[in-house]
Amino acid sequence: MPKLVFVEGQPPRLGEPWTDEYLKFTAARLRPNSVLAQAFDLKVFFTIVGKPPVEVDTADVLAFIEQQREPRHGGNVVRLVDGEPGLAASTIKRRLATVTSLFDYLVTRGVCERQPVPRSMTPRSRSLRGSPLVRAPKRLPQVLSPGEAVALMGALRTERDRAMVTLMLHAGLRRCEVLGLRLADIQLGDGRVFVHQGKGGHERIVPVVDAFFTHLAAYLTTERPPGCDTGLVFVVLKGPRRGMPLSAAGLDEVLAGARQRAGLRHATCHELRHTCFTRLREAGMALEAIQAQAGHANLETTRIYLHLSNDWLADQYRDAMHVLADIYPPIVEGPRP
Repeated sequence: MPKLVFVEGQPPRLGEPWTDEYLKFTAARLRPNSVLAQAFDLKVFFTIVGKPPVEVDTADVLAFIEQQREPRHGGNVVRLVDGEPGLAASTIKRRLATVTSLFDYLVTRGVCERQPVPRSMTPRSRSLRGSPLVRAPKRLPQVLSPGEAVALMGALRTERDRAMVTLMLHAGLRRCEVLGLRLADIQLGDGRVFVHQGKGGHERIVPVVDAFFTHLAAYLTTERPPGCDTGLVFVVLKGPRRGMPLSAAGLDEVLAGARQRAGLRHATCHELRHTCFTRLREAGMALEAIQAQAGHANLETTRIYLHLSNDWLADQYRDAMHVLADIYPPIVEGPRP
């Protein structure tokens, strides 16, 4: 049975030579959290399959999918979103992607002869595209209403917390980008910040609202412990870790407390980011500009904010119907039966 071993600063290990070799390879091109997630996915897969990589076949992969769909905890626990008792389709799809990536690596290395994960279920007619192994529904992410955003900001207790939330809510930074921000990254004269901890290792410079610099100045002047030996901006303010870099769990705890005080049921770090780009699109900001602000490698990822922005869709619909009104005769309702 694989055992996940994680040592800070080193790639995670499962105790199997080829999986450990793969994790070592992928650690050079992915963020640490992504590598750790892949290690956990592989641990789950090989624990269930019970075979070394070289013995895994397509039947094992299909059996793994069926096992992941089975009800959890005897069927007594279901997801509130869709009422299903098994794992979310998106979770199964992600785990399959990890397994596929592993075997692509092993095939390239010559360890395995073929990829055991089928790309799709092949239809009878080869002219048609195959159906995916796992079909995951695409759902729009939640965003905060203006009133909820104001309530959340009002529930924050420190200038540090207000500065962090402002970066996510009004500049669209990710949680890891906020926590990785350095004092040297602040460009006060230009009203911008340099993001060097972007997803996939990509760097960018983004403008930030003036309120952030106001909260930041108050935090650095009155709250940040003196003598901090870290160049990171946001640190722990009290307790045994005082003056040390704030962790992801610490930031999540800050938001959880603010949500409870504000009476909100949702307001995660990523929802703040979604809210930022949705409001920017509603204000007329071009998709290409939002893409640059968000640090998206593909414009298709940014297009989701067209759907989240209700005003954009409504305006496009009204414009189209105005044109159609000149083409089609007016609709006259006849007598109702």
